[in-house]
Amino acid sequence: MKERLNKIRNSFSIKDLEDLSGIKSHTIRIWEKRYNLLQPERTETNLREYSVEQLQKLLNVSLLNRNGFKISKIAQLSKDEIAVNVLTLTSEESMNEKNINEIKIAILNFDLRHFNMIYDSLLRKNTFQDVFLNTFIPFLEYVGVLWQSNAFSPSHEHFISNLVRQKILFNIELESAKVFTPNVLFVPFLPLNEIHELGMLFVHYKILQLGYESVYLGQSVPINDLKLFPNRKESIIYVSSFTVAPTAEKALGYINELKKTADLKKHDQMWFSGNRVKHLTQENLPKSCYVFDSFRDLFSQIENMGKVATNS
Repeated sequence: MKERLNKIRNSFSIKDLEDLSGIKSHTIRIWEKRYNLLQPERTETNLREYSVEQLQKLLNVSLLNRNGFKISKIAQLSKDEIAVNVLTLTSEESMNEKNINEIKIAILNFDLRHFNMIYDSLLRKNTFQDVFLNTFIPFLEYVGVLWQSNAFSPSHEHFISNLVRQKILFNIELESAKVFTPNVLFVPFLPLNEIHELGMLFVHYKILQLGYESVYLGQSVPINDLKLFPNRKESIIYVSSFTVAPTAEKALGYINELKKTADLKKHDQMWFSGNRVKHLTQENLPKSCYVFDSFRDLFSQIENMGKVATNS
């Protein structure tokens, strides 16, 4: 695997290490000088260059250090001993960080096999929902930061996004043959110019998993398409997320227009999440419309949707 990894990217700057590990460049230099923790090569202009193996070591070192291991003690360990100590970490937080570190290496090198090995390992101990919420979502948020710092390129972001999308679609297919609960229909969709769909795809999966019918409309849906659903079920719940569009200033007006176009009946509702609606309060919103602070809150509401549909 080492040779295959190095064909893609085999060197990193100290700034790359800072971005990928969260350890400041100044601290990395001190650890090198005081403990000989890393041994970078030097470019012709005397800049530090680090290998994939040294990046992996630093990720493990930073994980151990954040879990109470003194850097002076870590420095005395061999690479294999460091790896063994990482494996002994059992807290949920440290396990998530370890998994995310492994995914970083896989994505940096466009290594599908490595990614699938990590994913399969996670599924042996967790549900798909746990993997998505505790590993994929934090990693995707982290990728956005790395993309801005140039540690990850847009191609890296597209690579991981498509891999996660494939996993969601596979699990959606597994749930699609269920006999659905009657009288309730969910309609997940994204507004015009909104293309960040992984969270909404997972919402669609979660609805199906719980035995409710869901018609997923996808990205950039025109408002007039919501006219297609009135009277189809006793209760229709529209679910959407505003991450990019509409803007925060236009979100409330857009929600009012959505409600008017959909022509909500007595038991119908609209649920919204995303950065563009976080400023809205229940007092601002029209009747039967609700905003959730996070996807986790939205998922919790979906799990309780039977109560919501009957008590609205």
